[in-house]
Amino acid sequence: MTWSLLDGRGQRKYLTANERIAFINVARKMEPSIGTFCLTIALTGARISEVLALTADRVDVAYGAVVIETLKRRQRGVFRAVPVPAELVNLLCSVHGIGTGPEFRSSKDRLWDFSRTTAWKHVKHAMQAAGILSSVAKPKSLRHAFAIEAVRQRIALSVVKKWLGHARIETTAIYADPIGDEERALARLMWQELPPDLFEHLP
Repeated sequence: MTWSLLDGRGQRKYLTANERIAFINVARKMEPSIGTFCLTIALTGARISEVLALTADRVDVAYGAVVIETLKRRQRGVFRAVPVPAELVNLLCSVHGIGTGPEFRSSKDRLWDFSRTTAWKHVKHAMQAAGILSSVAKPKSLRHAFAIEAVRQRIALSVVKKWLGHARIETTAIYADPIGDEERALARLMWQELPPDLFEHLP
């Protein structure tokens, strides 16, 4: 069966651009260590297990990136560097003691010590607070939203593939299908020749 951005009931699996921003705004106001986790998922497109595996030495302050080990591969040790906003790098450093000060963490320390189940609950809570529909209130929706936004901003599929850690470009290509606002803009081209009074006399 071909993978799709819609589930078996025809419901979307991704967050809209507005929902993604709403989630980020809620995450910024959460307890710091939980907020950085939620922001990292939203701004890297990484899987929840990949973010939980992040260690202090994989926050590349000089380059402004988070280095993620791709865990959905048969072999370990496959890494990808995902550029992130400088504000997120600074937040990770200040909240998790990366780089300087007496509380400087060991480079091999995980940034978050909670379980996958707890992490999932934190993301779910932030989504509920952001008013996101329960049908899409799950971490994977953030990964899909990250990819869709990257494609919407005309970032090359080869780059999106690298950021997501996909093995095959065909997997990434699903995000190139026009959806949401972009799809409606294309559809309007088909409506523009319709008579302006088309629906005036309908009951």
